[in-house]
Amino acid sequence: MSIAAARAAELLMQLSHPARLRAFAELVRAGAEGATIAELSIYLDQPKPEVAELLGRLVGAGLASGTGNGLFRVRAEVLREAAQGLDREQPINSLLTDFPQLKSYFAHGRLTSLPPTMSERYQQIAELFARFLAVEGVLTEDEVNARIAPVADDVAAVRRMLVETGWLERDRAGTTYGSASVTTR
Repeated sequence: MSIAAARAAELLMQLSHPARLRAFAELVRAGAEGATIAELSIYLDQPKPEVAELLGRLVGAGLASGTGNGLFRVRAEVLREAAQGLDREQPINSLLTDFPQLKSYFAHGRLTSLPPTMSERYQQIAELFARFLAVEGVLTEDEVNARIAPVADDVAAVRRMLVETGWLERDRAGTTYGSASVTTR
């Protein structure tokens, strides 16, 4: 597990506790003004010592900050930074830098939609996936699907797009795939 994934998992683990999540939500609601333990105790209907423990865990995880005068504020940017760290590690994101016009078709390193079939963007996204797959030799359909699955939910649509645009060629039996020069032998 990468450092970014471990950090995101730690934050999600802290927020998976219902009472901590409610405390975090109340701090978000309080905004820049923040809230005291006493105020949060009222909002959360929890005793002050329990609220103090909840806040201590949020502060320890970096999700909140506390001041010497007992005021606590949310640090929501920590969640954004964790999400951005995970996004940077998505396998297709490094290739998306060469195709900035295609970023709107992806969210968090996953394909969310395909452009219209006859469009220039359709050809470009096919090229992007062809580079991502980096097919050398012949692959079975399961192997092609396994390579596409980390970045797209509809692997069949992506596989079909690659065949339609000529970046991937299927043998006559429909069981193996490869670059056009490999499968035409």
